[in-house]
Amino acid sequence: MQDPTPERGGSACPAEERRGAAGPAASGGASWLQRVFEEVRGSSQLSVAPAEPPAVTVVAVERYLAEAPPPPAAAPQYWYDVTLADGACQERCYLAPRLNGLVQRAHLRAGARLRLTRCSYLYDEKRLNYGFLCLEELERVGGAGSPVEPPRRRPPPLRGGVKKHYLPLWNNEDPYGDMWVADKPQAQVDVDVSKLTSLGQLEMTWRSRVHFHPLLVRVLHKSRLRYYGKPDKKLDMPYQAYFEVADGSGMMSMVLWNSLCPEWYNSMKVGTVLLLEQYAIKTSYPFKTQPTPGDSQMKRFATIEISLNVRDPPTKISIIPEETVKPEWGLPEVKYRFITRSELDGLPNNHSCDVIGLVTFVGRAERARKREHGEDFWLYRWAHAIDGTSDQPFILELFATSQPDVFEHIHPMTYLVCTQMRVVRDLTENPSSTTYLTTSNESQIFITVESVLKAIGETGKEIEDLHYREHKRIAVQGIISAIRYISCSDAAEEASGVELVQKDTAQCPESSAMSNEDCVHKGKNTSLQNKKVKSFLGPHCTPGEQHQHQALPSKKRGSASVIPYPYFTRSARRKFGLDEFQHEEFVQDKIRQAVSDSLQDCTDREGMSDRPETEETGRTCDSWQSDLWAQVKDKLMKYLHHSTIFPESIPRKFDYVHKDLLMQQYNLHAAVHQPKETRADKNINEFKSASGLGYYEVTVLGINHDVAIDVAFLPLFCPEDPHLFQLEDIQNDTLLSCMSCISACQQAATNNGRLRDMFPLSNEIIKAAMDLDGKHVVCILDICHLGDDKVEVFLSKIYKTVEPGVLDPV
Repeated sequence: MQDPTPERGGSACPAEERRGAAGPAASGGASWLQRVFEEVRGSSQLSVAPAEPPAVTVVAVERYLAEAPPPPAAAPQYWYDVTLADGACQERCYLAPRLNGLVQRAHLRAGARLRLTRCSYLYDEKRLNYGFLCLEELERVGGAGSPVEPPRRRPPPLRGGVKKHYLPLWNNEDPYGDMWVADKPQAQVDVDVSKLTSLGQLEMTWRSRVHFHPLLVRVLHKSRLRYYGKPDKKLDMPYQAYFEVADGSGMMSMVLWNSLCPEWYNSMKVGTVLLLEQYAIKTSYPFKTQPTPGDSQMKRFATIEISLNVRDPPTKISIIPEETVKPEWGLPEVKYRFITRSELDGLPNNHSCDVIGLVTFVGRAERARKREHGEDFWLYRWAHAIDGTSDQPFILELFATSQPDVFEHIHPMTYLVCTQMRVVRDLTENPSSTTYLTTSNESQIFITVESVLKAIGETGKEIEDLHYREHKRIAVQGIISAIRYISCSDAAEEASGVELVQKDTAQCPESSAMSNEDCVHKGKNTSLQNKKVKSFLGPHCTPGEQHQHQALPSKKRGSASVIPYPYFTRSARRKFGLDEFQHEEFVQDKIRQAVSDSLQDCTDREGMSDRPETEETGRTCDSWQSDLWAQVKDKLMKYLHHSTIFPESIPRKFDYVHKDLLMQQYNLHAAVHQPKETRADKNINEFKSASGLGYYEVTVLGINHDVAIDVAFLPLFCPEDPHLFQLEDIQNDTLLSCMSCISACQQAATNNGRLRDMFPLSNEIIKAAMDLDGKHVVCILDICHLGDDKVEVFLSKIYKTVEPGVLDPV
């Protein structure tokens, strides 16, 4: 005969064998939950109210779709299983639906302490000898529970029936549970291109075929997960996800269905190359959302879509490693449509765009009900990100994009990339309403995965690990402790064609602490592109790189340029109403006026004597140091000198006659040596610099006062080439803005033959530096390896810490 002892549905106790009333728990075992389980199962009423119940800890609260009740009864759409621990045992229990409100209002949550004052035993009438504990009445207990080891595996829900999985607790869009494979292994397959078909061929022949040749495509867009489960549906995995895939012929939608979603969704990232076999073709769903392609010229096949399912037919999917993808396959690269914050105000409502920026604010996660009185919610949060092109941040409304590991780890000082965002503005009803960006169904969110802050002492290791022409951006925490101006004269540069020579600083006592070898510095240009970040979307062209290429042409380190018209953004052109013919004259007038105003400000305030004076000598000086620096500079454990700049870092005026030399200078070293006769004899230093008269060496002291680093900052101003150097990019950074402003004044004065010897360490610069005296700041440093032992380290941005984890521009 069959053992009549019921099987336990939710036990995670040391002894899991079925036992009768005389088992260990009934005879005084260590687990209170075990004793209650045996007592309620043996009760004639299948219900008990334990006397003096001890406090137990909630280990997990998990949600799943309920079964539809017989009509006309109404019941909750979702059920909850609650795992309890008493210190010796864990028991998974079913929560009585009338107590669902405890979960929905977060009274009953993981880590909470409670007492079980009444429980019952429920049999599953559709399974033989299967039952579980039902929580009927609970009493909250103050205090936090002791640490409890979470369950190592997720068994099916207690009352799931055909539904073998749990849903995320707070929304339906996120993957949850062990069934969601993090990364499928990439396939080492030989792609026979002769057997492939194309998306264009499919559109023309799909009606006449049942079986289709293999497809080789790249994922260009990815939607969030759609859960379409209903209580009256009997599907185990009612999931669906859309992808936009493309080959050389165009782009088409691809749908991943049901149980293939847990297996493949996480692995099918934007940029992934897929080999598809045994798929189906269906007419497209007409009401599906459509992403805005990065390449507006790409053909879209909108009448049909690729259907991937576990059967009818069983689809075979292979992920091709990016390093094995061949150019002759003709797969398109992922392209993005990045905008800057300064462009946002000129964009229309619902415009699609991609953005990138440094996070300065993150709001709490919140939920919005999808339908009135329903139990389904959208999960979202607000965030602010800056890119340095405006004093206003991007305001981002971020809904869950089926990327919980990203959504839950956004914090200030992370670089945030958001794709397929939509502009939200309603100027008709409220002209003063704030413009913001919201996620779409195809939005993807990416953040840094590495530690954001580096110790100053680790900078040397970062430099050692760089390869030739590799650029890296790091953030260090420190104290601005000293500033020194290093200048040059145009005449000296043109005559010698060698270096930018530092002015004699013998008159400044504090400069004596600097090493002699630091007194001569070669010319440099700094990158203020704090929008360029390393993206984490794979080895193809990344959002960060494309943002640098497409949306941020305003700063060029080491470049040769010929500009027929100064650069203006589309929004700026619309603002000023420029056309092609009046554009250049208008800009030049604006530049001349700005320089004139700046020069007048410089001269009006203190005549020609805007020079700071030292207390010791009463003479003017081109350097400043804090009192703290004077105390600690001779006691440092490590002092890194990386303020040297090099000729190839300076933007040069383009010379068509010597274009080959310039192209060679700014390209990578050739693999094969080029004969001498094909190269010009002209030295790179002989080309006129497009930058200003000098630059600044900034000393950043570690917050423990034991290490320091010298880095360079170049004020970027060039009236003749205004698209290269725009002060607006650092207008929110007081110290760096002051340095750039005085450089503009000096540039204008020098061009007019006046004030050639004016030191640019103005009162404004010293005041801005003193405002930071002793305060902790975060400095964004750009590092690039130029070959041999030449490495440039530039100061790009300074952020002042306001409170833990929140940063504001200086």
